[in-house]
Parts: sequence; structure tokens; C-alpha cells
Amino acid sequence: MPTYVYAITDADHPLRLDGVEGVGDPAARLRTVRTEQLSAVVSDAPADLRAKRRDLVAHQSVQERLLSDGPALPMRFGLVGPDDDQVAAVLDEQRDAYAERLKEIAGCLEFNLKVARDEDDLLREIMAESAGVRRLNERTRRAPDAHRDRVALGELVSQEVQSRQDRMGAEMVDRLTPAAERTAVADPTKTHFLNVSFLVRREKTAAFSEAVQQEAEQRGVAYTFRLNGPLPPYSFV
Repeated sequence: MPTYVYAITDADHPLRLDGVEGVGDPAARLRTVRTEQLSAVVSDAPADLRAKRRDLVAHQSVQERLLSDGPALPMRFGLVGPDDDQVAAVLDEQRDAYAERLKEIAGCLEFNLKVARDEDDLLREIMAESAGVRRLNERTRRAPDAHRDRVALGELVSQEVQSRQDRMGAEMVDRLTPAAERTAVADPTKTHFLNVSFLVRREKTAAFSEAVQQEAEQRGVAYTFRLNGPLPPYSFV
């Protein structure tokens, strides 16, 4: 029977799992795979596992329970091993790496921040500050059929948008990094130019949220900040 893996902990973690259920329908019974230094919380893997809301919630609920009692390395949803023996073998083979990661995230949680900016606001800024964009824009207004100028204008605006978004994102990360232990910048989404995760000490989560709020207020209404967390530290495993 394939083994579904939720998280990895130190061997001395209390592993208090009463009242928590695993993935699947009916919910799988949780158990542990232990080695001398580490433990893995696992269950039987459902044959038809899909990323349904119920299973996603169950997966994260197990991890949140573990994190409330001590450091735990959260595994991504859907991680399955051949069987318990193979999971134990991996724990032994990677024990030093897992132990180091557990030390790094001890007492920490993850916050994910996504930031978007109103497109019209950004374009107005580019038009006001870029002489090249203004020049090409005027040419296309005088000669609507000037294909080469229209292409050049589109390319220049695209470059300006990317450059400014990159700069804004880097500035925000630099301003918020002192409130966190580590950062992990991910690819932007279709609507958000900044997608970054922060590893924050549990006792500093309120201060970190306040720092994000202050950044949002300083940026103004043209920016939309979406802060999710606290979360299991997926981005730092």
C-alpha cells in the first residue's frame, strides 16, 4: 500500500494527533514512521486522491497541529512513497538535511504576500516619466497607420512596466525582510507583480503583519496587498 506523507519531525516531537484525520473519503487513519532521529506522519494513500477542498484542508490541518507543538517540515500535498519501509529509508538517508531544516524553521511560520498595482495608475506614471514613451505615443496619434511606431511603443511600454514592477518588488522585499528570518521570492502571477514568502518567528507575527500594513498604506490605493498566513513553511523546506 502506498504511503501518503504529511510532515517530518524530530523523533522527540509529541506527535499529538488525536482528533485529526487524514486525506481521503473515508478519512485515512494517521500513523507514524519512526527512525532514531526523525518521525514522519503518514497514512495510507487513497487510490483516487485529487486536490479537493476536503483533502487540502485535512492535509494542512495535520501540519498545523504538528506545528503547534514544535517544528515540523510540511510536505507538499500529494507526496506519496511506495510504502512505510521506503519512507523510513529516506528519513535515514536524509537525516542530516532534515535535521538542519528543522532547526532553521523552529518557532517560525510562513506568510505569503502578493501585491498588484492598478494598471492605469502605472501607465500614467510611465507616460509622465518616460520621454521615449511620450514621443512614440505622439507619433502614433499623428499617424495611426505607422505600424513600426506602434510596435516600438508597445515594446517600450512593456519594458517600462517590467522594469518598474521589478524595482517596486525588490524595494518592498528589502523593506520587509528585516521583520523576517528568511524570504523566498516566487514567480509573479497573472495579476500580481510580487509573489514572495517570508519565514517569520512566531512571536514576531503581529509585528510582521503591522509592517506589511504600513507598507500598504504608504503605497496608497493604487496597490492591492494580499497577505496569507500564518501558514506551514512550505517555501522553506
